[in-house]
Amino acid sequence: MPKLANTYLGIYATVLTAAFAGLLLMGAKSAPMNADFDTITVHRINVVEPDGTLRMVISDHAKFPGLILHGKEYPHPRPQAGMLFYNDEGTEQGGLVFDGRKTKDGYSSGVSLTFDRYQQDQQLQLLGLDENGHYFAGMEVNDVPQRPILGDVKEFAKIKAMPQAQRKALMEKRSKEHYYGAQRFYAGKSASGNSVVLLRDAEGRPRLSMMVTPDGKASIDFLDADGKLQRSITADDLANNSVPSKPKASNH
Repeated sequence: MPKLANTYLGIYATVLTAAFAGLLLMGAKSAPMNADFDTITVHRINVVEPDGTLRMVISDHAKFPGLILHGKEYPHPRPQAGMLFYNDEGTEQGGLVFDGRKTKDGYSSGVSLTFDRYQQDQQLQLLGLDENGHYFAGMEVNDVPQRPILGDVKEFAKIKAMPQAQRKALMEKRSKEHYYGAQRFYAGKSASGNSVVLLRDAEGRPRLSMMVTPDGKASIDFLDADGKLQRSITADDLANNSVPSKPKASNH
């Protein structure tokens, strides 16, 4: 009889333990999903959809991700910290990055907010860079290729493995052809201290520049396809109702 009692007692204890564990699990599952914190210290935060699709990353430099396309990460070293945005397909679509440090020559500091074209690189950028007191800040609008950037990413290793002379020749050719895109618009402060609005054609060639120098001289410059000044109009020309027929010297 004692032996049988011990057997029933063991079964009862096992059932009771299982029931208690089930209650704990049910309680954990039904617990509120919201939490409040005064301070969170982390190296990286991933924001994902219910299905796991990545939508945003906030990270320090050490944990900063490479280039993520359709949920797959490719090597893409970046020396910044910041925040990256991803579209519904888990592909990078822009971000906010920043850095700043002392260098052997002085210091370097910068911040950039970019918005990418679908499956491509940045078509709109707000940026500010400062290199030892030489700085510029403004907004850029770029043409970028229609082809998906994934092909360029996969080609990178092949280009990197080329002999230096061959690689240089290829990149120079592609630069002339604007293979990776071309800047079309810039508005901001140039490194020379001028306030500038610069418009370029589809080949990335400057064609019209509106500028105000630090001492207040304003001008509108028209340029040909080779960047040669064709005509410059100043405030004095407009005040005197006299538009010059010959180009003036440009100072931008």
